[in-house]
Amino acid sequence: MTKTLYVGNLPWTISTTDLGHAVGQHCEVVSCRVATDRESGRSRGFGFVEVPMDAVDNVITALNGADWEGRALTVTEARPREDRPAGGRPGGGNGGNRRGRRF
Repeated sequence: MTKTLYVGNLPWTISTTDLGHAVGQHCEVVSCRVATDRESGRSRGFGFVEVPMDAVDNVITALNGADWEGRALTVTEARPREDRPAGGRPGGGNGGNRRGRRF
Protein backbone atom coordinates (compact mmCIF):
# COMPACT_ATOMS: atom_id res chain seq x y z
CA MET A 1 0.00 0.00 0.00
CA THR A 2 1.07 3.56 -0.66
CA LYS A 3 0.37 7.03 0.68
CA THR A 4 0.55 10.39 -1.07
CA LEU A 5 2.56 13.19 0.51
CA TYR A 6 2.13 16.91 -0.12
CA VAL A 7 5.41 18.80 -0.53
CA GLY A 8 4.99 22.56 -0.35
CA ASN A 9 7.13 25.70 -0.49
CA LEU A 10 9.16 24.29 -3.36
CA PRO A 11 11.48 26.62 -5.26
CA TRP A 12 9.89 27.73 -8.54
CA THR A 13 12.68 26.10 -10.55
CA ILE A 14 12.13 22.56 -9.22
CA SER A 15 10.99 19.88 -11.67
CA THR A 16 9.15 16.64 -11.05
CA THR A 17 12.43 14.80 -11.61
CA ASP A 18 14.20 16.95 -8.98
CA LEU A 19 11.47 16.29 -6.41
CA GLY A 20 11.50 12.57 -7.14
CA HIS A 21 15.28 12.40 -6.65
CA ALA A 22 15.08 14.30 -3.34
CA VAL A 23 12.43 12.01 -1.88
CA GLY A 24 14.11 9.00 -3.47
CA GLN A 25 17.10 9.49 -1.17
CA HIS A 26 14.83 8.41 1.71
CA CYS A 27 12.59 5.73 0.16
CA GLU A 28 11.18 4.27 -3.03
CA VAL A 29 9.11 6.78 -5.02
CA VAL A 30 6.02 5.23 -6.61
CA SER A 31 4.97 8.42 -8.42
CA CYS A 32 5.75 12.12 -8.27
CA ARG A 33 4.29 15.30 -9.75
CA VAL A 34 5.05 19.00 -9.33
CA ALA A 35 1.90 21.08 -9.88
CA THR A 36 2.26 23.52 -12.76
CA ASP A 37 0.32 26.52 -14.01
CA ARG A 38 -1.85 25.61 -17.01
CA GLU A 39 -1.02 28.81 -18.87
CA SER A 40 2.72 29.20 -18.31
CA GLY A 41 3.79 25.66 -17.40
CA ARG A 42 5.69 27.15 -14.43
CA SER A 43 5.78 25.36 -11.07
CA ARG A 44 3.08 26.40 -8.60
CA GLY A 45 5.47 25.72 -5.70
CA PHE A 46 4.07 22.42 -4.51
CA GLY A 47 3.89 18.78 -5.53
CA PHE A 48 2.72 15.32 -4.59
CA VAL A 49 4.81 12.20 -4.05
CA GLU A 50 3.44 8.70 -3.62
CA VAL A 51 5.56 6.53 -1.31
CA PRO A 52 5.16 3.18 0.49
CA MET A 53 3.09 3.41 3.71
CA ASP A 54 6.00 2.27 5.88
CA ALA A 55 8.18 5.16 4.61
CA VAL A 56 5.76 8.04 5.30
CA ASP A 57 7.03 8.99 8.77
CA ASN A 58 10.67 8.70 7.68
CA VAL A 59 10.17 11.02 4.69
CA ILE A 60 8.18 13.59 6.69
CA THR A 61 10.80 13.61 9.46
CA ALA A 62 13.67 13.92 6.99
CA LEU A 63 12.24 16.59 4.68
CA ASN A 64 9.70 18.69 6.62
CA GLY A 65 11.46 21.98 7.34
CA ALA A 66 14.50 21.01 5.26
CA ASP A 67 16.12 23.85 3.32
CA TRP A 68 15.96 23.63 -0.46
CA GLU A 69 17.45 26.62 -2.27
CA GLY A 70 16.68 28.87 0.68
CA ARG A 71 13.11 27.64 1.20
CA ALA A 72 11.93 25.53 4.14
CA LEU A 73 9.91 22.61 2.74
CA THR A 74 6.50 21.68 4.12
CA VAL A 75 5.91 17.93 3.95
CA THR A 76 2.64 16.40 5.19
CA GLU A 77 0.24 13.64 4.29
CA ALA A 78 -1.88 14.84 1.37
CA ARG A 79 -5.55 15.50 2.05
CA PRO A 80 -8.25 14.55 -0.44
CA ARG A 81 -9.16 17.31 -2.87
CA GLU A 82 -12.26 19.25 -1.85
CA ASP A 83 -15.19 19.39 -4.24
CA ARG A 84 -15.56 22.70 -6.04
CA PRO A 85 -18.77 24.16 -7.40
CA ALA A 86 -19.40 23.74 -11.13
CA GLY A 87 -18.38 26.71 -13.22
CA GLY A 88 -15.08 27.41 -11.51
CA ARG A 89 -15.90 30.39 -9.28
CA PRO A 90 -17.99 30.24 -6.14
CA GLY A 91 -21.30 32.04 -6.30
CA GLY A 92 -21.64 31.58 -10.03
CA GLY A 93 -23.36 34.23 -12.09
CA ASN A 94 -21.71 37.47 -13.00
CA GLY A 95 -19.42 38.10 -10.05
CA GLY A 96 -22.00 39.94 -7.93
CA ASN A 97 -23.12 42.45 -10.55
CA ARG A 98 -26.90 42.19 -10.20
CA ARG A 99 -27.78 43.87 -13.49
CA GLY A 100 -25.36 41.85 -15.58
CA ARG A 101 -23.40 44.89 -16.76
CA ARG A 102 -19.64 44.99 -16.74
CA PHE A 103 -17.89 48.22 -15.89
